[in-house]
Amino acid sequence: MSMRGIDTEVRKNRRRVFKEIANLAYNSQDLAADMENLPYIIVESEDNPYWENVYREREVVRERLRLALGMSLRPKDVPVNVSQGVELSNIDEKYYEPPLLQVIPSACHACPENKFEVTEQCMGCAAHPCREVCPRGAITMKNGRSYIDQEKCIKCGKCKEVCPYDAISHSERPCMKACGVKAIGTGDHGRAVIDPDKCVTCGMCMVSCPFGAIADKSQIFQLIRALQSGREIIAQVAPAFVGQFGPKVTPEMLKEALMRLGFSGVYETALGADYGCLQEARHYVDEVASGKQNFSLTSCCPSWSVLAKKYFPETIDKISNELTPMVATARIIKQEHPSASVVFIGPCVSKKLEASRRTVRSDVDFVITFEELAGIFEAKGIFLEEMHKQAEMEMQNRVTSLGRGYGVAGGVAGAIKKAIDTYYPGTEVKIEHAQGLEDCRKALLMAKAGRLNGYLIEGMACPGGCVAGAGTNITIPQATKAVTQFASTSEKKIPENLWPDEKTDEKNPDNT
Repeated sequence: MSMRGIDTEVRKNRRRVFKEIANLAYNSQDLAADMENLPYIIVESEDNPYWENVYREREVVRERLRLALGMSLRPKDVPVNVSQGVELSNIDEKYYEPPLLQVIPSACHACPENKFEVTEQCMGCAAHPCREVCPRGAITMKNGRSYIDQEKCIKCGKCKEVCPYDAISHSERPCMKACGVKAIGTGDHGRAVIDPDKCVTCGMCMVSCPFGAIADKSQIFQLIRALQSGREIIAQVAPAFVGQFGPKVTPEMLKEALMRLGFSGVYETALGADYGCLQEARHYVDEVASGKQNFSLTSCCPSWSVLAKKYFPETIDKISNELTPMVATARIIKQEHPSASVVFIGPCVSKKLEASRRTVRSDVDFVITFEELAGIFEAKGIFLEEMHKQAEMEMQNRVTSLGRGYGVAGGVAGAIKKAIDTYYPGTEVKIEHAQGLEDCRKALLMAKAGRLNGYLIEGMACPGGCVAGAGTNITIPQATKAVTQFASTSEKKIPENLWPDEKTDEKNPDNT
C-alpha cells in the first residue's frame, strides 16, 4: 500500500513551507530576518502530537526553507545561519543547480536497509520451520521465540515465507526500495545518501520517505519575483493538470487563477505533445518499421532518457531526437510572444533538470510543480473553486485528445500509434510500455538483447505515468481518470498532418 495521495503530516509540512516561501516573496521587507523567524512560526509549540522533538522539527524546516528558495543545504560541520546566501536567491532569474534532490540529515531516520526480524506474533511453535529452512543457521530459539542473528542472516527471506503466523517482518528503507536505479546508499550514522552519478531525478524517493527527509529545490520565490517585475510571463500547464486543484476546477478556472497571479497567458503543453506525436510517428515509420533502426525510445520523460543514456549508452541513438512537449510548447509560445518568459507547470521533478540543460534554458525559464503552485495560490488567498469559468486556454482549439492523453502511462505510445494508423495506414506498430524505473531497466535490457526489435518503447519513470509525478496533489487513480475523461471530450481527436503531401489515406475523418 502506497502513501501516495494521503494528506500526511509530511505533505502538509511541505505545502506549508511552499506557502511561507511565497509569502516571503510577496510580503517580506527583511528577507534574511523573516527567514530566520519562519521555523518558529511553522513549528510554534511542543503540543503537536506529530512532532517527536520541536527543536529537531525546526532544524528540518530550516533546511526545507533553503531548498524551497533554490539554495543548497547548510554544511554539517560549520555554523551557518539558515538565511546565509539568501541574497543570491533574491532575484527573478535563477537556474536549478545540482544536486536537485537532497537528503536532509536532521530529518533522516536512518531506516534499516534490509532486515528480517521476528515479531511478538511468534508462537514458538514446535515445527520451527523458519529454523529448518535457514541456509546459514541464523535462527535459534531464545525465550521461547525464534531469534534471527543479523550477523549470519543473508536476507534471503525463506524464514518469512514459511512462517505459519506471519511473525517475521521484513523492513526496507522506503527511499531505497522506491529507487529503481539503486542510487540510494548509506552514509554517516546510517543516514540515506543519494549518489548523483546514479540518480536520474525521478523523485520517487522523495515521495516515499515517511519522514520527509528528501526534498527538491524550487523556483517559486524567483517566479514570484519575475511576476512582480511586470514583464510578460506565460505559463504552460502539463497534460496531467486536470483534477490537480480539485474535482470542480475546470481548465478555465485554473487559467483565471493563474492570470490573477500575474501571468499574461496560459497554454496547454498538449500543444507541443501533438507536434511531437506526429514527429515520432514519422520517425517510427521511416526508421523502425522500415528496418533501418532496431527500435525507438520515446523521449518525453527526462528521467527515462537519462536512465537510457547513463545505464545503456548504446541506446542513445535510439532515443527520439524530437523536442519534448515542454520544449516544443515553449518554442511555440516564444514564436508568438517573442519577449515573454515561459513557465512550465507540471507534475514532474525531473522537468526541473531538463530545463536546466544549456540547450533548453533559452526556451523554458522556470519550472514549478502542481504542489508548489498550490502553495502560491494559498499564500495569495486564491481559491480556485471560486473562479469564474469564462476564460479559455490559449490555442485550446488546436489541442487534440492525443496530446492531452500524454499524462497517463501508455498515452504517449498510444498517441503515436493512432497517428501512424491514421496517416500511414497498413504500417504494423509494435508497442512496449514501461512504467517505473525498474520496469524501464528491464525494457532496456530486453531491447539491448534484441528482444524488442521493431518496437516503439515508451518509458515513464513514475509508475502510472506523469499523473504519478512527485509534484502532484491527488491520488494516481483520481488523476488518471480525470486526464482520460478530459482527453476524451476534446473536439479535435488527432492533430493535422505536418506533411500532407506524403499522406496516403483519405482526408482524416476525425477532423472533418
